[in-house]
Amino acid sequence: MLKKIKKINWNKLKIEQTPRNMARMGIVAAIVVAVGAAAMLALAPARTGMTIEQSLSGVTGDAVTGAELRIAVIRMDEIQANATVLADLRRQKESFESRLRDDMNREQRALERERDEIERAQGMLSQDALQRRVMEFQQRVATLQRTTMERAQSIEVNFQQALVEIQRRDLDPIIEGIIARKNLALVIDGRFARVGAAAPAGLDITDDVIGALNRRTTSFRMSRPAGF
Repeated sequence: MLKKIKKINWNKLKIEQTPRNMARMGIVAAIVVAVGAAAMLALAPARTGMTIEQSLSGVTGDAVTGAELRIAVIRMDEIQANATVLADLRRQKESFESRLRDDMNREQRALERERDEIERAQGMLSQDALQRRVMEFQQRVATLQRTTMERAQSIEVNFQQALVEIQRRDLDPIIEGIIARKNLALVIDGRFARVGAAAPAGLDITDDVIGALNRRTTSFRMSRPAGF
């Protein structure tokens, strides 16, 4: 008897778009990078014999005061969720994924019917003929699994490429423009900031970015994935 066709786990093919993934793609503004002292010590430089005071001789007492430091916070998860162009892009991705699921299910039902036919024909076919049909069936199963994975990967790749292009063409210039207009010295990714209730109005520029991005563009056509 032929083994039952193993259903393809669609959940393993779909890559969810979370704020973490979006940040990984580079859809962030300016992020403060703090280089830890431990990382510097890991380099283990040779000592020169200078004292700490002597080593600090070239360091001035200049520092930025709070009044001079104009900062802002930007929440990329909110931009991802509420920017019209990104919602439009997600809908396109989900549409391709839905078509892929439908195609996969249709092909799998056809394979299940073929499997049943082979099982019924076992007593009527020669051993060689039966073996050929079984091998052809197994090849079709393998082909379905491979092409489904390839098409799913193509959807994801094209979606990521569209996001990168939106960032390059629209989002980065908008964020840079807001930084210049507000004369900001520092923009912090909201994932790494904790904003208290006493924070002044205007510290969070997320709504400014979303509004400007929505005025700039509301749609972006992702490239058609391979196999569609």
